[in-house]
Amino acid sequence: MERICLVFLALVPACIRGQGVYAPAQAQIIHAGQACVVKEDNISERVYTIREGDTLVLQCLVTGHPRPQVRWTKTAGSASDKFQETSVFNETLRIEKIQRLQGGRYYCKAENGVGVPAIKSIRVDVQYLDEPVLTIHQTISDVRGSFYQEKTVFLRCTVNSNPPARFIWKRGAETLSHSQDNGVDIYEPLYTQGETKVLKLKNLRPQDYASYTCQVSVRNVCGIPDKSIAFQLTNTTAPPTLKLSVNETLVVNPGDNITIQCSLTGGDPLPEVVWSHSPSPMPQNSLVQGGNLTIWRIHVEDSGYYNCTAINNVGNPAKKTVNLLVRSMKNVTFQITPDVIKESESIQLGQDLKLSCHVDAVPQEKVFYFWYKNGKPARMSDRLLITRNDPELPPVTSSMEIIDLRFSDYGTYLCVASFQGAPIPDLSVEVNISSETVPPTISVPKGQSTITVREGSRAELQCEVRGKPKPPIIWSRVDKEAPMPSGTMTEETYDGKLRLESVSREMSGTYKCQTARYNGFNIRPREAMVQLNIQFPPVVEPTFQDIRQGLGRSVTLRCTMLKGSPMKVATAVWRFNGNLLTLPPAEQQDYSELKVDSVIRDTSGSYECSISNDVGVSTCLFQVSAKAYNPEFYYDTPNPTLSQKQSKNYSYILQWTQKEPDAVDPILRYRLEVRPLSQRNTIQTFIPVQKMEKGLLLEHVLPNLKVPQSYEVRLTPITSFGAGDMASRIIQYLEPINSPSPADNTCHFEDEKICGFMQDRMDNFDWTRQNAQTQNPKRTVNTGPPTDISGTKEGYYMFIEASRPRVEGDKARLISPLYNITAKYYCVSFYYHMYGKHIGSLNLLVRVKNKRAIDTQVWSLSGNRGNKWQQVHVPINPPGPFQIIFEGVRGTNYEGDIAIDDVTLKKGDCPRKPIGPNKAVALPGNGVPTLHRSSLCGPLTFFLYVLLR
Repeated sequence: MERICLVFLALVPACIRGQGVYAPAQAQIIHAGQACVVKEDNISERVYTIREGDTLVLQCLVTGHPRPQVRWTKTAGSASDKFQETSVFNETLRIEKIQRLQGGRYYCKAENGVGVPAIKSIRVDVQYLDEPVLTIHQTISDVRGSFYQEKTVFLRCTVNSNPPARFIWKRGAETLSHSQDNGVDIYEPLYTQGETKVLKLKNLRPQDYASYTCQVSVRNVCGIPDKSIAFQLTNTTAPPTLKLSVNETLVVNPGDNITIQCSLTGGDPLPEVVWSHSPSPMPQNSLVQGGNLTIWRIHVEDSGYYNCTAINNVGNPAKKTVNLLVRSMKNVTFQITPDVIKESESIQLGQDLKLSCHVDAVPQEKVFYFWYKNGKPARMSDRLLITRNDPELPPVTSSMEIIDLRFSDYGTYLCVASFQGAPIPDLSVEVNISSETVPPTISVPKGQSTITVREGSRAELQCEVRGKPKPPIIWSRVDKEAPMPSGTMTEETYDGKLRLESVSREMSGTYKCQTARYNGFNIRPREAMVQLNIQFPPVVEPTFQDIRQGLGRSVTLRCTMLKGSPMKVATAVWRFNGNLLTLPPAEQQDYSELKVDSVIRDTSGSYECSISNDVGVSTCLFQVSAKAYNPEFYYDTPNPTLSQKQSKNYSYILQWTQKEPDAVDPILRYRLEVRPLSQRNTIQTFIPVQKMEKGLLLEHVLPNLKVPQSYEVRLTPITSFGAGDMASRIIQYLEPINSPSPADNTCHFEDEKICGFMQDRMDNFDWTRQNAQTQNPKRTVNTGPPTDISGTKEGYYMFIEASRPRVEGDKARLISPLYNITAKYYCVSFYYHMYGKHIGSLNLLVRVKNKRAIDTQVWSLSGNRGNKWQQVHVPINPPGPFQIIFEGVRGTNYEGDIAIDDVTLKKGDCPRKPIGPNKAVALPGNGVPTLHRSSLCGPLTFFLYVLLR
């Protein structure tokens, strides 16, 4: 009965094909890009090998109903199970110009909500071969005078590659090996990065002074050519040596112009000299000429290490470093330290007192400090000790310690930091010592311990500091291990106020304010706490809910407040289609409900619930109706395309299920709209439905579609309520990709997959798929076909373009899929078009897969054969799995386009005479009528033919 459903669909608009078609996702990964090879390795995992810089294309073919969603993810390698942050939601994963770091394991995850997701993976192996690097070394114990006059020399050749490279060493044109020359040794060192081979020249001989070549190869994998590097070894070969014109540490003033000379004092071949700066790039106000580095109007930011490096790949690079310091001073601070021995935290007569002064400077050790009391220089005595570098404080901090403080010691003390003799302004800080100098206290003003503001507004947290002097205040977060809003872990303020702009709910929490231990007393910090509360509008669910019910049924809508500040519902307002609804008062709770007693046309529509917490409003949106859900197209129909090539028409089997059919009233019919993608006109029909259950597969055949056009199909369910949700999809003409076991399949090249044929990566150029509509209007006249074999402008064919940049002898090869052998003899039939006075050759080859691929030419034709399509049948008897190859060879000039169409591979012998009434089809323009291939029968007869088979 399934076949009957296919045949008589013109009479029966819709058929029930069974039930339970909902199926979990299944997935399979295939490649469609520029892969070198896809193989199975020794642990049975799929490995996709591709050349660096090529385009990676992976397709995840999925089955399952409803149509699964596909997500691509990647891990760095097979040992990791962690997905990357980024994902691609598409059935096709495409990476242009793939790089080596993009290799690894790629996962295709397909899920449709039925059963468990399907996960498949493939490992992508990116192949590459970098330029080799050749360095020359000598054992240190052998160095005597000039570098290479005797003893042992090592030539080290290193390259990064995948797969591992093979090395070949040559002296001149001679290939070196252990067995041929006792004076050389070739080995692979341990603990090296990349692939490395060493050529050891033992006890240099006169013939060892020669040109050496290191050739690396990955054996032409992925078409990667070999690479090489050469070096001329002489008795003057020597490593680089350098000399600097300045000391290793150079101190300059801001605004100076400086020049550092880095001179070569040795090296053969001539080394390359390079300047670099760390930790940042070279400054913009710098210039490197040869070995000289010049910096104009130098800034403090230009400080750092400047490296002069000379490289000639002999020995180790020579490197000289200059630590450039630009004088600067900033951030002068002071500290008052009461008597530490007596654990005092205040200034008391009769106890010791220490005043400290520090400045951030470059160079720090060149800073001098000068102390003054009441404007006069402080003089050291038995009771007044001045140290330049206090060991108890940060480096280069000056302290003045007063022993047994007396009333006469009260006064104003001034600390001055200076670069003596340098044009850098001095920095100073003043400290007043008196009976009024007291340690700080900190508190939160009354009513300010809890600050409540609305999200998005400005907040100000305040702590009051008393004492003399008043130190800065350091703010930090207490209840969260998170940075301050500024991004730092602490924030300093001098007035005790922390100002926060445009606050967010994440800023809520407890903040701590504490006194700093600088610019004040060096004692245990005083601290206080401030609570910041951020009020924000409610967060509700559902934000949107689509509710379907049958006519006359009731439904209850609930809008729930999940969080907010304050966390209470102040008001709840309901609207229907924008109109305010009046509801009786309800008890205060964290949700609001509305009951629709009966879903009818008048009560179907949009319901809004606006919940407020006096800070803001959030809305739940409900769409209530009795309209049906959308159909779910079935994408796993086997061979949905039924082709009648002779009439250039095809039929398409459209299948679908209905989503949640029991949620609403029964579906009466479907509205079907079909539109060619290239047109605006839509054909509309209605498909009646007699029975509907969840999971039942419905079917409808779309007849008389034009090859190779694609169509947009829209399908809308209709109930007693009216039209439901529409579903749309694109259908396109697909030719069957020839299966691994050859059948009587004909490839007309009407879709982009060209029946699984592939372009050969090792030829000179590619075959091109085109039709009369995609031809270049400026193409060469007097060569090439105007249309395909059918004579229609929509029909496609494959051809080679002989115009520039092609030259005589260039080859383009088109390779079929790999076929498993299931018969002794096969017949390859195809149409060719060879028209033009410069036609080259068209060859047919058979590639048999065994331990290695063997190509055998089985047919060839050359020269001008007229402006017509002609058919040929070629018998083959491959001994094993095989592919067929079409090879087009460019002739002597540009009027040499060659085309093929309608390729058929058939089991058995070839016919002894042409099939059909005509072997040759003449094309318009030569005065001969167009002859088309005859069709067997009309569309209905064709379906009956399928049925009878």
